[in-house]
Amino acid sequence: MAASYFDVDGTLIRTNLVHPTLWYLMHQRTPMRSLQKLARAAWRTPQMLWAEMQDRRMFNEILFSSYEGISHDRLMILADDAFNDIMKKALYPHAKDLVSRSRAEGHDVVLVSGALDFLMKRLADHLGATHVIANRLEIKDGFATGRLLRPVVAGPEKARLIRDHAREHGHDLDECFAYSDSYSDVPMLSVVGHPAAVNPDAKLTRLARTYGWPVLTLEKNAT
Repeated sequence: MAASYFDVDGTLIRTNLVHPTLWYLMHQRTPMRSLQKLARAAWRTPQMLWAEMQDRRMFNEILFSSYEGISHDRLMILADDAFNDIMKKALYPHAKDLVSRSRAEGHDVVLVSGALDFLMKRLADHLGATHVIANRLEIKDGFATGRLLRPVVAGPEKARLIRDHAREHGHDLDECFAYSDSYSDVPMLSVVGHPAAVNPDAKLTRLARTYGWPVLTLEKNAT
């Protein structure tokens, strides 16, 4: 059985990792707590912008440090609202169709994202995906420490995690598919036999044309 591996941000949804993070920071226990969290995040914005250009893993670690001190219970209680208010509304209209076609072919459908696992699991349930490869917050004594558990899902690490997943589930990578919008995901796309560019950036568009990869454009207007 083959598998289809989907990047999420920019590929299936319009948002990025920052949007649900800001949503959580704005929904703290008190308005003062929210202001404190937002102020700290704003102070770290230049550092995040630099990390975004240099090292996606570092960017993820800086961004998710904003979750420090939030209780696990609160993360879970707010997860449905965060998904419905941010991620579900940002789905490209034909994203579910693309996933459904993969499922109709008998594929495992795996979401591969630097987002947090409990949000990705809700997206997987909504789309009908079968597995999730996503980042996980470290929880100690019931509270997020602001650190990510290893491995951090970002950049070239996605390719290794896809290899591991395929080996664990008995998938032949030459028969597998991968979808992404970003040139930074070329390692992930290159590890499978059937890569495709979805809503691609300019560099990925050029690469896809060079190698004859399919290029898909999902409509950006809401249904």
